[in-house]
Amino acid sequence: MTTRPRPDRTLMAVLAIIAGLVAVALAVVFFRGQPDPLPESTPAGVVQRYAAAVIDGDEAAARRYSTDGRFGTGQPGAPCTRAERPPAGAMRVTLVSTVERADTAEVHVVLATSDGSGPFGNSEYESEAVFGLERVNGNWLVATAPWQFTICPVPAAKP
Repeated sequence: MTTRPRPDRTLMAVLAIIAGLVAVALAVVFFRGQPDPLPESTPAGVVQRYAAAVIDGDEAAARRYSTDGRFGTGQPGAPCTRAERPPAGAMRVTLVSTVERADTAEVHVVLATSDGSGPFGNSEYESEAVFGLERVNGNWLVATAPWQFTICPVPAAKP
């Protein structure tokens, strides 16, 4: 009579531990929620709120975080033209660094734009950009923004 070999309990224990770790990791990723917003009193916090407002299509909210300057244009003499923005959820802004001076600041970011799905998965384009900020009455406001975040000043009403 031949006895059947007993299953290796060590292998089963290792596989159970790995499965448990994977489950915990997935739970952390999916249930951690949104990160806390940066303080509104910092240049990075202002850029975070400005960019979120522009991406959401809320230009009125974006204007609260901007100077009366011309946004998104590198040429002061050129007319302000609205940028064709990707749909909400297709653009991601990642903070790289902040350079803060007495009355001006630069917030360096990486802009990632998702372009639907391609034959090898989701295609994405990344570029580096800089938001220029000025301190106005003690508050940081966006003075210049990358072209993807262009909002044009509201034209004056004609009499």
